[in-house]
Amino acid sequence: MNDVLIARIGKPHGLKGEVTVRLHTDAPEERFVIGTTFRADPAAKGPLTLRTHRVHNGIHLLSFEEATDRTAAEGLRGTQLLGAAQDSDDDEDAWYAEDLIGLAVVDPQGAELGTVVELHDRPVQDLLEVRLVGGRTGFVPFVEQIVPEVDIEAGRIIVDAPPGLLDLSEA
Repeated sequence: MNDVLIARIGKPHGLKGEVTVRLHTDAPEERFVIGTTFRADPAAKGPLTLRTHRVHNGIHLLSFEEATDRTAAEGLRGTQLLGAAQDSDDDEDAWYAEDLIGLAVVDPQGAELGTVVELHDRPVQDLLEVRLVGGRTGFVPFVEQIVPEVDIEAGRIIVDAPPGLLDLSEA
């Protein structure tokens, strides 16, 4: 079975080894069961056995048997948690930063707006950071109403920005 990316460990939270995670699964309740062991990338950081899981202010916090204090948790920053693919991972509308960075951004008529340079993971909605034509930076809420189409094969994202959205970075 192929490994899939479930989460990427972020910064420590508190003193007891908890870490924030950037989710790469639509089923955290199924994935983050106490006692579950995850393979890690880099492999030297794992395997990691889940000790606790909770959600605080919309952010998933995990701790592992192998990292019980803040210093050990800091050492896990950037580690990817891997696991076997599940049916719940088959979301055709799920996009990862590595899928999007470098794609052309065009308006619905096909006019070039810029290039995606980053995907910012936010609790309420993700933001696409776009290097606009002319060099400015714009931020686009990554929601279907504004980003109706992502075409990886064509190398582009269609952005139907409301008036003024991409002008905000001029201020």
